[in-house]
Amino acid sequence: MNIPELGDAVPRRGNRFTKFVAQSTLSLFGWRIETDIPNQPQFVLLGAPHTSNVDFFMTMLTMYALGVRISWMAKSSLFRPPMGCLLRWLGGVPIDRSTPGRGIVEQTIEKFAENDQFMIAIMPAGTRSMSKEWKTGFYRIAEGAGVPILLVKFDYGRKVMGGGPAFEPTGDMEGDIAKLRACYEGVLGRHPDR
Repeated sequence: MNIPELGDAVPRRGNRFTKFVAQSTLSLFGWRIETDIPNQPQFVLLGAPHTSNVDFFMTMLTMYALGVRISWMAKSSLFRPPMGCLLRWLGGVPIDRSTPGRGIVEQTIEKFAENDQFMIAIMPAGTRSMSKEWKTGFYRIAEGAGVPILLVKFDYGRKVMGGGPAFEPTGDMEGDIAKLRACYEGVLGRHPDR
């Protein structure tokens, strides 16, 4: 598997062994990685189309194959022992939905402020079901934290995990989201009917 070299500013995770295992697993199933990750320490990763729980495992394999550290959000109740330690180790960030005035967007912007190197994966549809509308939290997080959005594509039709290009929010949320959605045209999720 041909894996591109990443710059030293990109958050890292894993070692030669974990890279080898992840790359071998992806290759065994006929998958490849096509990515263009700029040498920057912070991104909102926009993962689409999200149609299956398998997307999580594909993301984890790709993360280890590239040797990058990616975080993802889940409700805080999932982080109780004994699973909490494993979920945090895998990059999980607990989100408390019960605190008034501190929504998910605000909590995630705080995580960017607290961490010099931080990439958070967000699925814009917010569900694995068919959704014509994207939630806007990913955009508000990127804009509020002052970080670019990196497109991540689950292309089951071509068996490619794709990353890039990076997109800088302009402040025109509606126009920018239309441009981002257009970048996913022709990308097939695991269950295209969803």
